[in-house]
Amino acid sequence: MDHILDRLGALGVRHLFGLPGDYNLEVLDRVLAHPKVKWVGTASELGAAYAADGYGRVNGFGALLTALGVGELSAINGVAGGYAERVPLLHIAVGPTRATERERAKVHHTAADGDFDRFARAHRQVVTADAVLRPEDAAAEVDRVLRACLRESRPGYLRVPRDVALGPVTPTGPLDVPDLKAADQDGLEAFRAAARARLAGARDIAVLADFLVDRFKARDELAALLAAGALPSATLPTGKTVVDESTPGFLGVYAGAMSGTVVRHTIDRADPLILAGAVLADMSTGKFTHEFDPAKAIDLGPTTAAVDGVTFPGVPLAAALKVLAELVRERDRPGEPGRGGPTGLARLAATSSARLKESATALSRQVCGSVLPLTQSYLWAAVGRALRPDNTVVADDGTPLLGIVDRRFPSGARFVGQPLWASIGYGIPALLGAQLADPTRRGLLVVGDGAAQLTAQELGTIGRHDLKPIVVLVNNDGYTIERVTHGLRAVYNDIARWHWADLPAALGVPRPLVLAAHTPAALDRALARAVATPDRFVLIEAFTGKDDVPTSLKRLVLNRPDRARWVP
Repeated sequence: MDHILDRLGALGVRHLFGLPGDYNLEVLDRVLAHPKVKWVGTASELGAAYAADGYGRVNGFGALLTALGVGELSAINGVAGGYAERVPLLHIAVGPTRATERERAKVHHTAADGDFDRFARAHRQVVTADAVLRPEDAAAEVDRVLRACLRESRPGYLRVPRDVALGPVTPTGPLDVPDLKAADQDGLEAFRAAARARLAGARDIAVLADFLVDRFKARDELAALLAAGALPSATLPTGKTVVDESTPGFLGVYAGAMSGTVVRHTIDRADPLILAGAVLADMSTGKFTHEFDPAKAIDLGPTTAAVDGVTFPGVPLAAALKVLAELVRERDRPGEPGRGGPTGLARLAATSSARLKESATALSRQVCGSVLPLTQSYLWAAVGRALRPDNTVVADDGTPLLGIVDRRFPSGARFVGQPLWASIGYGIPALLGAQLADPTRRGLLVVGDGAAQLTAQELGTIGRHDLKPIVVLVNNDGYTIERVTHGLRAVYNDIARWHWADLPAALGVPRPLVLAAHTPAALDRALARAVATPDRFVLIEAFTGKDDVPTSLKRLVLNRPDRARWVP
């Protein structure tokens, strides 16, 4: 176990999430004694997996430790989310000794049939590499799994018999970390030639970026491309904040028919469109309502680039972006008319629209803020205004995610969400992981009352570790996103009504500041107080109508009523 912990520490992992179980208790003694890795006990193994995911997104790698069987199966949904959204993390499952395995003993946490590899086989579907450790090659297998996690930016899994975890290991040299930016030179030059030809004479270049830019360490190269030609850019919801949203030319989040007019038209009509690490899934494209053709784009994946459908293997994302930045600078030499930036009309439309909305919002606050009920539209505008550069914003699935991704974040603010795997309950444990990964940033969670009920117990873990985030809990009396999809008044979209104001203290959060907002004015006061109180955990319970939805969803209904329902 010391070798695993040393490797995790070398990768910058300072916290290991999980739960104790009789199989892993002695192993946890080793964790407690380790100089670099701190144990973080969560309220459930699912919470540990979500926390490791949030930690991995902010820190670059995460880890969790569970007991065999019941513990690892409780965590597997969170591990699967990391697989879908390309988060590098390691799941360590500690089981009984090899002697117990050889005897095929009918022990607890198994199916009493002597099969101790059943759950390793289950994990094989949702990890990029796995191993059952044996003394003769344990160190090599640990390193092999970790290298695969780093290379593919996905979870790995280790099943470790207790005696192997506690046994000696032959020391090895430093971990051979994969270079995610190393390119095949022949492929790179072929891509350069094809991209140069595609960009020649183009006047409507735009960039659409997504979360793979972050996972494959290409943020700097993307920023350099955008700076090279002042190119108009947008991100998919899954990739929010991979572009600094104060960057000149940044238009907002693109999600097909859910998008604002300027960003939608610019991205859909781009020629060529540069897709940077994009995964065109239903939730991120507004139910596939995007109108651009990926086959006619410059499409940059983790290890392969494509130009008009012709692929160039061995060209990783960072290297391809670097080539494109060079080509844009070569193409847009000083003295030539600028090409590729937003048109004056687009800039004017975006500026006018923003000013009009701000004026309308200000008027609403002054005239009706204390009288009218709080709406989703006002809620997300107000939360957007309250964001600070040092916030890490975590969004759970549903109306909170759809509402917050539509807001322009200040430079420096980061976003953590799970729009692709879309497992409700992710947000609270992910907030725990994100806060521990970077304690210099204050977490701000937006979560619905339904999603929060799945993992609310991790609020106690947040309090136990003396973290001071802001939690905006949207109380709309059930699963609103499901109501508007199907079953507006169906009982299956109802939930129990919790007394949320009492919950933080009941779960052990010290001195929580709990605020409620039924009106716009009350929300503004609550947010101002929350921002001004960085030394306390703050819960704002924001009440909205059970059928009210964010503006982006209303756009989808208006622009593409045939796709307004989420279910295919």
